[in-house]
Amino acid sequence: MSRRAYRGVALAALIFLVVQLGALALVPTFFEQGYQTVEDPSDPTNSLLYIGAIIVMTAFMLAAFKYDLDQLIRLVIVFTSGLLAWYVFAALIPSALVAVGLSAAVALALLVYPEWYVIDAAGVLMGAGAAALFGISFGLLPAIVLLSVLAVYDAISVYKTKHMLDLAEGVMDLRIPVVLVIPTTLSYSLLDSDFDRDANEVGDGGNATDGGEPAEVADAETADTTADTDAEDSGSGERDVFFIGLGDAVMPTVMVASGAFFSEAPSLGFGALPALNLPALLAMVGTFAGFAGLMWAVMKGRAHAGLPLLNGGAIGGYLVGSVVAGVPLVSALGLAPYL
Repeated sequence: MSRRAYRGVALAALIFLVVQLGALALVPTFFEQGYQTVEDPSDPTNSLLYIGAIIVMTAFMLAAFKYDLDQLIRLVIVFTSGLLAWYVFAALIPSALVAVGLSAAVALALLVYPEWYVIDAAGVLMGAGAAALFGISFGLLPAIVLLSVLAVYDAISVYKTKHMLDLAEGVMDLRIPVVLVIPTTLSYSLLDSDFDRDANEVGDGGNATDGGEPAEVADAETADTTADTDAEDSGSGERDVFFIGLGDAVMPTVMVASGAFFSEAPSLGFGALPALNLPALLAMVGTFAGFAGLMWAVMKGRAHAGLPLLNGGAIGGYLVGSVVAGVPLVSALGLAPYL
């Protein structure tokens, strides 16, 4: 792997880390402000309802692209970005007016100047906010069910049915924070990228954007897939950029946040992250173990489903952390109320 590729991987890892730390910092505040979205977080059917919503959203986006409603999708995602940014800013800033102004600025920036760093900054806000919301709303068993089913769904949709290829073709030129844009050179500009050309090359082994091999791009709340793109301008055969679905950062972080909020394990006592405990910490470690394997595979030149490795690492790390912290496995799995 080249030095440029290492820089890109390091940037992607930093973004993942910021999303996870941000979610952990937001968990107690979100709960105190009443952001929990379900009445019974321990009910595993919450996960099934959410998975059903993902399938419906995927179908809606595919239909929208088929009937040339691309800009509708863009407006929906930009509005969602502003809404999640408002959740985050409202939790951190006492002034409601300032929070509204900042969240509106995020949405406006995405509309008028969707450069890669604008998209990534909005993605970090969305990712941290969404993961914290889901973390306090999905108990341990629902979180494990959610991540497990989404990992399987991600693999099937990428390697078997490949229906996410159409979604990838449709979403890339919208320049919205459903994907994290990871440049390997500071000269890269997302605004100059010709996704219309690249989308026509999906699956043919040529210079392809996200989806050039079996790949998936979905909204911030869905399963997602990591992909790569060949260099467009350098002439050196090195990649100028690769893309990581925002869902790849969000979903394993749900396990981190849920473990921090619902686990019986005591807090590790970090002042800035009072919710952090050993299960959550090792879920983070497991996520990055999966991330390392995923990046190794992607840098070989193929796109891969991200969630099997990332979610598997997060769940495995969480369970190891629970056992080390002395939490009975039955309680760690969220099965105690049912036994």
